[in-house]
Amino acid sequence: MKVELTNTTKKLCVIGDPVLHSKSPLIHNTMLSTLGLDYVYLCQPVPRGQAAEWLRCARFAGYAGFNATMPHKEVLFPLMDETDEDARLYRAVNTVCIKDGRVYGYNTDGRGFIRALEDLDAAPEGKTVLLLGAGGAARAVALKLVQQGARAVFVCNRTVEKAAALCAHEPLGRLAPAGFDSATLCRLAARADLVVNCTSLGMEGTQGQFEDLSFLEKLPAGVPVFDLIYAPAETALLRRARELGHPAANGLSMLVYQAVFALEHFTDTAIDAAAMAQLLKNVL
Repeated sequence: MKVELTNTTKKLCVIGDPVLHSKSPLIHNTMLSTLGLDYVYLCQPVPRGQAAEWLRCARFAGYAGFNATMPHKEVLFPLMDETDEDARLYRAVNTVCIKDGRVYGYNTDGRGFIRALEDLDAAPEGKTVLLLGAGGAARAVALKLVQQGARAVFVCNRTVEKAAALCAHEPLGRLAPAGFDSATLCRLAARADLVVNCTSLGMEGTQGQFEDLSFLEKLPAGVPVFDLIYAPAETALLRRARELGHPAANGLSMLVYQAVFALEHFTDTAIDAAAMAQLLKNVL
């Protein structure tokens, strides 16, 4: 991709540790080129524990903003001058805008997730959700599901104490911790209206795989299955779900939508999310 640079080009980037694998520069530079905006989007490794130092550097160097991935999202939250509702909900930011010397923190992960669910015709209102995993991604997803009206979310994790700690963040009592054993997953799957995988099981470059996918056979007919993983495009979980006739989608659409919403914050430009998502899926 050819990126045009001028003396007025505004700088954006993604920070993380690690981060050199990130698709964010490709996604954002494609959008910027398509929209004809005078920005460039870079990849900036920032070691764990140095997010505050990076923020000072970014302000001094005249960055318009940056995205943050692990392990910096939670660390950046208290450093913001202002935050949006979702950032306060998760106590984490993935999008930082720098304007007139002030820093504004946003979190577009949950909004991107919900928009991706809409593409799967799986809006969470009134649904019982089987959520797999209890890490940072699971927390954002679980809290957003409750905010969007899910009736109940069962947070399943091998370490139930970790699932319980996640559920403690939600005061309405709609999050419930559970184990990750086959019997528990089968029992809860029979009650589920939606399945969301927030674990790394099946991710490209990792050893972990689901040991048993029989719980998918207990799902009622037509229950959607969403996997936050996007590499590979089809995990074993999604393949088996489709074999059983369930609508299924990977996390690429979530990745794209959260980037679209972040770019709107960076540039104060309204973007046709559906059209841009289609363009980006073709590029990716």
